[in-house]
Amino acid sequence: MTMVSLALTRFEKAFPANLKGKRLGAVLHPASVLPDLHYTLDLLKEYDGKLFKLSALFGPQHGIKGHTQDNMIEWEGYTDPELGIPVYSLYGEHREPTPEMLSHVDMMLVDLQDVGARYYTFIWTLFLCMKACEKAGIPVIVVDRPNPINCIDEEGPVLDLDYTSFVGLHSIRTRHAKTIGELAVQFKEERFPKCELYVLGMEGYDKKMWYDQTGLPWILPSPNMPTLDTAIVYPGMCLFEATNVSEGRGTTRPFEIFGAPFIDAVKLCKYMNGLKLPGVYFRENYFQPTFHKGAGQICGGAQIHVLDRDKFRSFDMAVKLLQYIFNEYPKDFAWKQPPYEYEFKKLPIDILLGNGTFRKEFIESSI
Repeated sequence: MTMVSLALTRFEKAFPANLKGKRLGAVLHPASVLPDLHYTLDLLKEYDGKLFKLSALFGPQHGIKGHTQDNMIEWEGYTDPELGIPVYSLYGEHREPTPEMLSHVDMMLVDLQDVGARYYTFIWTLFLCMKACEKAGIPVIVVDRPNPINCIDEEGPVLDLDYTSFVGLHSIRTRHAKTIGELAVQFKEERFPKCELYVLGMEGYDKKMWYDQTGLPWILPSPNMPTLDTAIVYPGMCLFEATNVSEGRGTTRPFEIFGAPFIDAVKLCKYMNGLKLPGVYFRENYFQPTFHKGAGQICGGAQIHVLDRDKFRSFDMAVKLLQYIFNEYPKDFAWKQPPYEYEFKKLPIDILLGNGTFRKEFIESSI
C-alpha cells in the first residue's frame, strides 16, 4: 500500500516562507489530523510563536469538534479555554467570515477533509473563506487531502447557478472528482482571481486512489460519515434528505440503509435487483431510527451492498430508487418542503439535484 504524505508531515518546509511571523486563523474539524492521528491543532500549537501567531479558529458544519450530530444544526462560537483565542462558527449566524472575524488574522489556513460530493458543505465553507479573504486581501492556505472516492469518476449534473445554496455555490458536478486543493484552484481561477492562494500538496497521491489505498487513517469528517463505504454511496443517497424516506440517520449505517414505514422491503429489493445495476446488490432491511425521520418506527427498505465500487454509480442508482418509490407509493411518498440549507423557496430536491428540470424528467416520470 502506498502511503500518501500530507504536507502537514513536513509543515515547516511546506509553509509559505513569505507568510512567516503573521497572525494565523485556521478552519478545522475532527478529521483535521496527521497520519499519526494527532490533531492539526496540536501541530499548530507546536509552531505557534515560531512560524506564526495562532490568533483565531474557525469551524464548519457540525462544529470544530464535530459535536452537532444531526443535519442543519447550527452552533455558536466561543473562546478556546486553553489558547484564549476566539473560535468562530461558520455554520450559525454567519457562513462567510465577517470583517470582524478576519480582523484577528493575517492569513487563513483551511484543513478540511472532503468526501467528493457537491452536497458536502465543507467545500462551500472553503469557497466562502476564499471569497471573504479575497475582499480583505488575506492569503488562504489550503491543506490538500485525498478525495476518498477517487478523482477519476464523475457523476450527476452540473449545478445550475440559479439553484445555488449551501450545498452548491459554484458550477461543479454532483460527484466532482477533485481534491479539496484542486477545488480551491478552480474557485480561484473561476470566481476569486485576486485571492492569494497557497495549496500545500500531497506526495505519493494518485488520482485513481480510493481512501483505503492511501495509507491514511479514516476519521469521521462529520457524524453521519462513519466509513469510506458511506462516502461511496453518498453522492446518490444524499438525495433522500429531500424526501420523507429515512436516509438512515439515527442508525449505525447512514446512507447505506434507507427506508420508510410504508415501503415493502421485499418488493423494493426484487425490483431494484431486477434492474441489474452495475456493482450493487439490495438486501431487504428493517430498522428503527433513534432520531430523525421515522424515529421509533419500524422502517422497511434495503441495505445497499456495493460489490464493485469501480462500476457502481451511486447517483444513477439513487435516481432509479426515487423513481420507483415516487411511482409505487404516490399517497405516502413526499418531497421535503423548504427551507433547506439556507434556501427558503425552492424544493430541497431541486437544490440537491442542482437544477429545476431533472426531478420531473428523470424521477417523477413513469417507470
